[in-house]
Amino acid sequence: MRVVVVGATGNVGTSVVQALRAEPEVTSVLGLARRRPGWQPDGVEWATAHIASDDLVPHLRGADVVVHLAWLFQPTHDPVLTWRVNALGGIRVFRAVVEAGVPALVYASSVGAYSPGPQDRAVDEGWPTHGWPTAAYTREKAYLERVLDAVEAEHPDLRVVRMRPGFIFKREAATGQRRLFAGPLLPTRLVRPGLLPVVPNLPGLRFQALHSLDAADAFRLAALRPVRGAFNLAADPVLDAGELARLLRARTVRVPTRAVRTALAVAWRTHLLPASPQLFDAVLRLPIMDVRRAREELGWQPRHSALDAVGAFLEGLRDGAGFDTPPLAPDTGGPLRMQEFRTGVGARP
Repeated sequence: MRVVVVGATGNVGTSVVQALRAEPEVTSVLGLARRRPGWQPDGVEWATAHIASDDLVPHLRGADVVVHLAWLFQPTHDPVLTWRVNALGGIRVFRAVVEAGVPALVYASSVGAYSPGPQDRAVDEGWPTHGWPTAAYTREKAYLERVLDAVEAEHPDLRVVRMRPGFIFKREAATGQRRLFAGPLLPTRLVRPGLLPVVPNLPGLRFQALHSLDAADAFRLAALRPVRGAFNLAADPVLDAGELARLLRARTVRVPTRAVRTALAVAWRTHLLPASPQLFDAVLRLPIMDVRRAREELGWQPRHSALDAVGAFLEGLRDGAGFDTPPLAPDTGGPLRMQEFRTGVGARP
């Protein structure tokens, strides 16, 4: 089997490449990325291409499966650019899959594609996927769900799998995620058990997480098995302020959501924080996902708990961990993270 991984150098992409190379049925892996990594695992070919502008078809010809992971989170201050790359670039990937005659597409959707859900029960894969309209990330993820509806209707022979994971963490991605969402002002050495006295308890903040290696295993299974449709991915337990406080050996303090949202909005507008307040709005409205379909039809079982995944991320934050790919490189920010300030926090990719 030959698999092409589009967006192979990020948090999930590096784990998916590793999972595929360990699979005996996979004899060839092509990693496609905007920038070539220093990381050179045995048996993996690399090619550079931009999904929004380059001809993708030659890279996909001869593949048995294409795994589409590429996503541009920044710049949050330029939603037109992220739309052009994520939404329109995603359409170009789907069209290239069809034109190249690839029989299967595994696409990384997200819990963020879901409409707001109930607080008293988990939702399955049939829950509406209209996202939260004001946040670029959720809007783009929801839009591509509609595009895939049309692709499946027009090309019924194409096997399409939509993976909808919760928040994905691993140690090696911690510095890259800190740059994307928290910015250069986060004092990472203080993020350790016993040093932070309190964890904010925000009404409605409950979310699901999983380790990048477990997410990659689900993508591997989706590539190999004759399944179709959507699969929710998350590990237990569902996380809230109480769980995070126990992990950090801290206590919880009730904080008004409006006050936090106002502070985030000011920090984002003044380029002190890369994550937008609209993304915060979306996170507070995420449903809790039922993952039974992934367990029963994929045979997927996460090996790490959600707390393990967050713990690995926090350890990576403290250690400045990274990986030898451009998105995960630990030294991209430069001395004292000055490069992050010079490029404009949340303003440039």
